Amino acid sequence: MGAAKLDELALAYVARFATSRAKLTRYLSRKVRESEWIDDMDAMTACEAVADRMERLQFLDDRQYAAMRAGAMTRRGLGVRRVKAQLYVDGIAAADSGEAIETAEGAALTAALGFARRRRFGPFGATAVTDPKLRERQVAAFLRAGHSMTTARRILAIEPGDEAALAALDDAAGVD
Repeated sequence: MGAAKLDELALAYVARFATSRAKLTRYLSRKVRESEWIDDMDAMTACEAVADRMERLQFLDDRQYAAMRAGAMTRRGLGVRRVKAQLYVDGIAAADSGEAIETAEGAALTAALGFARRRRFGPFGATAVTDPKLRERQVAAFLRAGHSMTTARRILAIEPGDEAALAALDDAAGVD
């Protein structure tokens, strides 16, 4: 494999997937490890050069990727901690992820309500949960989804059918 093949692989990858610079570089370095490098240039230098070229051509934009990824995760009901962790794993620098994380923080309560609605927790359940072990499992699910303990307990404290409390929570979240 040479630099030309690496460039082809990168172009195909960015055409197919929304990606960050770090993810593209990891993909290219994995492809280099899986094959024999025959070019005169150092393989890792070639990977960085290809990533630079893709960025110059505006096929990569870490800020835009962070905003897209954070928005998608928030709409799925995941919390700020999960969003931050995923952006870190995707190799997004703090300077590029700041705005996306602020947006996720602003939508944290809405995301938590969406999570509770999908999982039928708290006010969205069929019946009130009286078993403390089940309640703690529900809190743990909120925590794994990246929500705060305070938010989880606040939502789970609302009984099914309590429309006034749910409406107040929706107003606080800015949900229509």
